[in-house]
Amino acid sequence: MRPRDSDIRADCNPFGRLEAGFAPCLPYLIAMEPQHATAVLFNASCPVCNAEIQHYAAHAQTHALPIRFDDLNSAACADWGITPDMAARRLYVRHDGKVSSGVEGFLVLWSQMPRYRWLARLVGAPGLRQIATLIYDRALAPMLYRSHLRRLSKAGRG
Repeated sequence: MRPRDSDIRADCNPFGRLEAGFAPCLPYLIAMEPQHATAVLFNASCPVCNAEIQHYAAHAQTHALPIRFDDLNSAACADWGITPDMAARRLYVRHDGKVSSGVEGFLVLWSQMPRYRWLARLVGAPGLRQIATLIYDRALAPMLYRSHLRRLSKAGRG
């Protein structure tokens, strides 16, 4: 929740450099998080998922992109309103308050990253989008989910 202008101390300069006594400005700075920020919910315990998402996270950090990456195995999963089991079945992306999953989620994520916009346009093209969705939904996501269940079983949590 963004503080009202009257709640912001007059000595806060959120665009200036951090100085001693800047702590009272912290609620204002947190509220300044971009309204159109993108969030990604992924399975960090999946080696394939984690490697791919860590690549995107590094790119986002390097280019200061407003993208947050949430591990479904953390408390962050509760903020999504999705069970960990449901989240383990596919990638979820929230942008502008709308949640997308699977290939649609990847298209949203890629479209927010300048380096990958071409990929979003390519995979999102008519025909290719349907093929990519079919492959993801029928082969890749189920295969990764079965691997997830095997890891849980071996760890004694399944």
